Amino acid sequence: MARDPDTIEREIEQARAALATTLDQLGEKASPKRLADSAKTSVLAKLEDPKVKFPLIGAGVLVAALLVRKLFR
Repeated sequence: MARDPDTIEREIEQARAALATTLDQLGEKASPKRLADSAKTSVLAKLEDPKVKFPLIGAGVLVAALLVRKLFR
């Protein structure tokens, strides 16, 4: 059973349009700026967690104290 060439051409154009839309969506999801923003948001959220925040502050104070001690010895 032979198909009408116009129908085949129309289906090909619909497939191209769908593929173009999919590629645009993938390009948007994989954009470096979007990935960087997502990573930044994730890290900042993690740093707001008290289980992470306070030990980091303590480590910073310890490093600062050791540096001051070394400078004035």
